[in-house]
Amino acid sequence: MAQEITARARITGMHCAACSARIERILRATDGVSKADVSLAAESLAVTFDPDQTSPEAMSALIADAGFGAVFETTVGSGEATLFLAITGMTCASCSARIERVLRAADGVLRADVNLASETAQIVYDPVRTKSQALRQLIADAGFGSQIVSRSAALFEERRRDAALRLDAQKRELIPAFGFALPVLYLSMGHMLGLPLPLFLHPEHSPAAFACAQLLLTLPVLLAGRGFYLRGIPALLRRAPNMDSLVALGTGAAFAHSLWNTVLILLGHDPVNAVLRAMDLYYESAAVLLAMISLGKYLEARSRLKTSDAVRALVSLAPETATVLRPASPGQDQLGPEEVRVPAAEVAPGDVVLVRPGERLPVDGLVQEGLSAVDESLLTGESLPVAKAPGDRVAAGTLNGSGALTIRAEKTGEDTLLARIVDLVQQAQGSKAPIANLADRISAVFVPVVMAAAVLSALAWLVAGQDWGFALKIFTAVMVIACPCAMGLATPMSIMVATGRGAQLGVLVKSGEALQAAGAVQAVVFDKTGTLTFGKPELVEFILAPGIGVSESELLALAAGAESRSEHPLAQAVLAEASARGLFVPVPESFNSLPGRGIEAVVSGLRVRLGNAVFAGAAFSAIANSNGAIASGSAPLAEAVARLSALGMTPLCLELDGRPAAVLGVADQLRPEAPAVLRQLRELGIRTVMLTGDNERTAAAVAASASAAGGALDEVLAGIMPAGKAAEIARLKERGFKVAMVGDGVNDAPALALADVGLAMGSGIDAAVESGDIVLMREGLSGVLTALALSRAAMRNIRQNLFWAFAFNTIGIPVAAGLLFAFGGPTLNPMLAGTAMGLSSVTVVANALRLRFFTP
Repeated sequence: MAQEITARARITGMHCAACSARIERILRATDGVSKADVSLAAESLAVTFDPDQTSPEAMSALIADAGFGAVFETTVGSGEATLFLAITGMTCASCSARIERVLRAADGVLRADVNLASETAQIVYDPVRTKSQALRQLIADAGFGSQIVSRSAALFEERRRDAALRLDAQKRELIPAFGFALPVLYLSMGHMLGLPLPLFLHPEHSPAAFACAQLLLTLPVLLAGRGFYLRGIPALLRRAPNMDSLVALGTGAAFAHSLWNTVLILLGHDPVNAVLRAMDLYYESAAVLLAMISLGKYLEARSRLKTSDAVRALVSLAPETATVLRPASPGQDQLGPEEVRVPAAEVAPGDVVLVRPGERLPVDGLVQEGLSAVDESLLTGESLPVAKAPGDRVAAGTLNGSGALTIRAEKTGEDTLLARIVDLVQQAQGSKAPIANLADRISAVFVPVVMAAAVLSALAWLVAGQDWGFALKIFTAVMVIACPCAMGLATPMSIMVATGRGAQLGVLVKSGEALQAAGAVQAVVFDKTGTLTFGKPELVEFILAPGIGVSESELLALAAGAESRSEHPLAQAVLAEASARGLFVPVPESFNSLPGRGIEAVVSGLRVRLGNAVFAGAAFSAIANSNGAIASGSAPLAEAVARLSALGMTPLCLELDGRPAAVLGVADQLRPEAPAVLRQLRELGIRTVMLTGDNERTAAAVAASASAAGGALDEVLAGIMPAGKAAEIARLKERGFKVAMVGDGVNDAPALALADVGLAMGSGIDAAVESGDIVLMREGLSGVLTALALSRAAMRNIRQNLFWAFAFNTIGIPVAAGLLFAFGGPTLNPMLAGTAMGLSSVTVVANALRLRFFTP
């Protein structure tokens, strides 16, 4: 069997949860398909399949046979590449057809689709057999222009444009729907409420005119709402009824009954009962039902469009053009490189890009020249601008401050961090959470059950002695009050909004499963180095020998000069502190490294020795009592060495021309926010654990520092190698905990994968983006609290949605079936039932949209 691959597709034609459930059933029953998830809210499909047994084309055909459309967008792991182009010069359908013919005939092109309306082309090709430049040249030879556009941006804008067009069409249909439904309602019900009605339209004086007027006013409403019939009746004939089928049957039954009575009135077979037949018309039910349900669907669609605001904000960060610095052309009278403005999608790795003040960065890369502060808030959630200098990394989409920057591009186009974030967010928005399984199972059988309930309710009332008009009223009310949409939207809407909001806050949630798992976390395991601590040694103490006669700054400069030839992390800590203090670091005249002990160097004519206590000599070695305590009378430097060691620091002993001069305490510092994060986790009832490969003394020192600042750990596990971290995660899970692992995404991959949810830190580095279920883009640990709080808020929101969706149908269907009437209460008017159905979905969507304003 070939290796399975995953494909994503945009699904068209879905209108309720029954539609998405049907597509899932069809695909899951297909040979070679191991997983298929359809999101009603995102209108997307993610399917994992064996390419030897099926293909995107075969699955598209199956989906088309079911009455829906599928446009496959990307295939992961297939060895294919997808090129997105903006096409210029097309004027008619023959232009787009010509481009498609030219491309499809080219060697290596697997699929080519050109959209005349959006002036775009999507080309799937084998990158081994052809290149994007060759494909663009074919288009140019055909007489058209092309420009590479971002895949994420192209797909997103295409979806949003399609959604906006559908929304405009729904809005246009509302005008005739309400323009004619309201007069029908006045005509049929007004005289009952004492409102004036002309005698030539009054049912008691002119029943034929009364019936015909309602018929003529109802027909435009049926025309405006024809989509319900065009979608619902074919779905019913395919034995796959959906919400449109319920509306079509309910309103169709009311209209057919009314039309039959109108025919009998016009034929004059029973003039005595003409008035009674005129009073037994339900045109207003059909017309107002269609108008109100259409209004509900419009409000739902308008609200759903807002769920993509977070992704739209991310997509808009990518600038369309970039200024590339290129060598001046031969013979050109110009000093320095030439500034060329090009489309951002055409910038290649290695190009040097100039970013002026106030511009957004078009690429990921390294700063070569310039000093500035870059606003990364929309990418990482960090509100304060970050200072950038030569050698610092920058990311596409961030906003440059007041200084100009020259950047060497490393990643461009679809490879940038921004493009990958957009892609991951869109994948997450189309994913499902396990909590949706119950709603999915019910949605799959919901419509047939409701239809049976409507028929049985009508028959029961007929048997109970009620007339056909009453039974029809019950039948219609049951059919139109049931709403599978609310159940189908309850989970995906919350996931879409929550993952989008998370991306804005610097928390990248990769799937609905991760979102749900994070909401149930009971224990959080932290890696120490690079997670609870900064991951790099820092000089934190400097103890001078009594009477040395040299200042701390002078000694630090000499120590830094001696260490300037060393690559050891401890040496880098000394150099970093000297640089931070703005000290001049002299160049050593000689240098000798003694691995495992220290260094010797001659700096400014002085012999400098720096290393551990054994290397430094007796002056730095404390005398201990039999019980291990430092004996009184030990030299001050020896006592300092012992104290720093007990605190988990690394003491560096400094000698100057053979004299003990100072002790430097170097340590990997605890992040300042760590104690507060640990304290808040414990307040939430979450167990906190630290895992580290360091020795117990260092681990205990870090734990003590956290505890002293109010952030005690529940458990500290030291001496754990990377391979053993996964075993410790497994041990916690065996004890019944839902475990989250927080690591730097580099050497914690096994533990991150084994945990119920892995939170990868790394401020957006590649390793972090690829590992873990949730990526914390912002520097620091505060993202852990944000991720857990967001997931809990999202799960609370989903449970609210599911409760109201199930409660609405559980209560609404019996009431519509006449339960209250059986005990002396009122019946539910079909018009109110249809209004309630339309607004139930709007309620669910509106509740999900509240997550847009989530603040940790």
